[in-house]
Amino acid sequence: MDISLRWINKYLSPAGLSADEADQLLTQAGFPIEGITQRPDGDVVLDVEVTSNRGDCLSHIGCAREVAAMRAAGPRRELTMPTVREPTTAGKTRDALRLENHDHRACPLFTAHVVKGCAVGPSPAWLVEALESVGQRSINNVVDVTNFITLEFGNPCHVFDLDKLADNALIIRYANEGETLTTLDGKPRTLKATDLVVADAERATSLAGVIGGQDSEVDASTTDVVFEMATWDPVTIRTAARRLGIRTDAGYRFERGVHPASIKLAARRAVALLCELTGGVCQGEPLSTGDPIPDLLTVNMRPSRAAALLGKSIPVSDLIALLRDLEIQTEQISEDELQCVIPPHRLDLTREIDLIEEIARGLGLDAVRSSDTLAIRPRPLQASERAMREVARVLTGFGFYETVTFSFVSPAEAAVFLPCGKSTVEVDDDRRKAEPTLRPSVIPGLLGCRRSNRDAGNKQPGGMRLFEVAQKFMQTSDHQSIEERSLALVLDVPIAGKKAKDTDLQTGIRQMRGVLDALVRSMFGPAVTIRIVPAEPDSKAWHPRAFARLEAAIGTHPAVTIACFGLLSEDALRAFDLDAPVAAAEIALDALIAPFPPLAVAERLPSYPSIERDLSLVVAESVSWAQIESMVDDLNIDRMAGCSFVGTFRDPKIGSGAKSVTIRLAFRDADRTLRHEEVDPQIERVTAAAQEQLGATIRV
Repeated sequence: MDISLRWINKYLSPAGLSADEADQLLTQAGFPIEGITQRPDGDVVLDVEVTSNRGDCLSHIGCAREVAAMRAAGPRRELTMPTVREPTTAGKTRDALRLENHDHRACPLFTAHVVKGCAVGPSPAWLVEALESVGQRSINNVVDVTNFITLEFGNPCHVFDLDKLADNALIIRYANEGETLTTLDGKPRTLKATDLVVADAERATSLAGVIGGQDSEVDASTTDVVFEMATWDPVTIRTAARRLGIRTDAGYRFERGVHPASIKLAARRAVALLCELTGGVCQGEPLSTGDPIPDLLTVNMRPSRAAALLGKSIPVSDLIALLRDLEIQTEQISEDELQCVIPPHRLDLTREIDLIEEIARGLGLDAVRSSDTLAIRPRPLQASERAMREVARVLTGFGFYETVTFSFVSPAEAAVFLPCGKSTVEVDDDRRKAEPTLRPSVIPGLLGCRRSNRDAGNKQPGGMRLFEVAQKFMQTSDHQSIEERSLALVLDVPIAGKKAKDTDLQTGIRQMRGVLDALVRSMFGPAVTIRIVPAEPDSKAWHPRAFARLEAAIGTHPAVTIACFGLLSEDALRAFDLDAPVAAAEIALDALIAPFPPLAVAERLPSYPSIERDLSLVVAESVSWAQIESMVDDLNIDRMAGCSFVGTFRDPKIGSGAKSVTIRLAFRDADRTLRHEEVDPQIERVTAAAQEQLGATIRV
């Protein structure tokens, strides 16, 4: 960014900052000077490199603030803010303008002043000189004020001709699909429904936060103007600006963030200048719409932590002084804790380490000692890292190969795996014309890998098994981004003959279930309760009659949904040109590894043998194993050591819509060997409960 040395000196006391001093101090602050240009009028222009997280320094006041905060040889300077004169006021703004905001998330705050009786004409020499010093062209006294304020405070602003606004209204809304807007550069733009605009009662009048519209432009015939200053969602502004290929000073600043609390002073300064230079009269207090201005962020910092990272002990009084020089309100609240209130222009300060970095900048990095050696304290791996190693161990033990695939898929592939009610996230990039969509599931990458192995003739005994840990991306209906870490698995369904039978498909699902059980038990421990819940698929990727969710719980804690799994649908297989059936699973990785490491429990081996009895219950197809297991558990049978699933049998002799489920009940006494007749009453209780609760009959 170009900074005028003459201009920046207006905000420093004492003035007289030289180009060399500015170079030294701004470089110390982290803003190196890339070039120094001597102007014919005696001014010096500094080309300051401003990092993307420091949007507050895209202004002369911002750079002056940094100069004043740096401690170096030479005179200490203080920041002096410009004097704001109160403008002449008359009337009420609400009588002259109607203001609406349809999306407070995209526009957290929008303010508008109405100034009437303006004489639009040339700007005074001092204003023309200031703008020209940094390469700006003077247009007229009204527009020049908005450009001056943008360069002075870093708060972009805009003016509308009030008489050109239909129904004297300003409405913040999203554009209608295909709506047109001719911008100030004279180019007609076709807008999308994702573009945010400021409109009047009939049409869009500007592309919000980026560029104004020609239809409401201030010109020599203008007498009444609306001055607006706002703050916008950076992502919304950046998306529209990049899509339309528009680069403006306003958009550049809004993309980096502008805090709503910074608007009031900058807007007052701008309106005062407008009234002074045009002879206009401000119509009372401004109108505003949006959310309440958020409270300033408070971050605590430990002086001991600062000393440990900087390698030197700094008196607490010096730390407080350094931070206050940067306008960070700092108070000591305990022996080793400072409470720091972050000023609104410092959106980059959110953590303790950020404040320690500010101290290092204030001292000068050359004052921070560099050690010849680096002290390292070995520590064990984090639980999450050990969990990931265990996940990989379990999966490779089951014959899975890990893959790394692209995050982008084609729109057609993404549509198959997109959950209902969600939308895809796409990029506008010529380099990815065929695959511009971020994957809404990790499974498409695995299927693409499976196809490549098939085409290459690669085969594995028992079929191909693949897994991948990666991010998946999608959006909600109100454009909120969703990014989740996922573990995806696919395995070939084993086929005994030339064509897959129902028994083959069931075997594939059971194999996937076995893998999931092993994964969950390795993370949660042996005490985990695993429940399979048949469900309706949430996307077209799953077979409608072979899809379920897996829930896990420990003790009395509520169950957590860990994964969904089942057979992939014909649509999913067809999208990747696969003809053999595939079982798949998608696991919420954070939920899976959260309880790791599991609690180890040691129990004494039983001293006496158990008695096991098998029961074959003929029940309706709709009866699940979870119902049978819950029924047995609720009986609280004395000396029962376990209930396990043996198998399911179907046969026309059993009847249509019915199945035989064999369960195994184990009984044991801790003090002696049980006799068979002692467990007969317990078996009769289970039988009676199954008949009463599940409508079961006993198959002999």
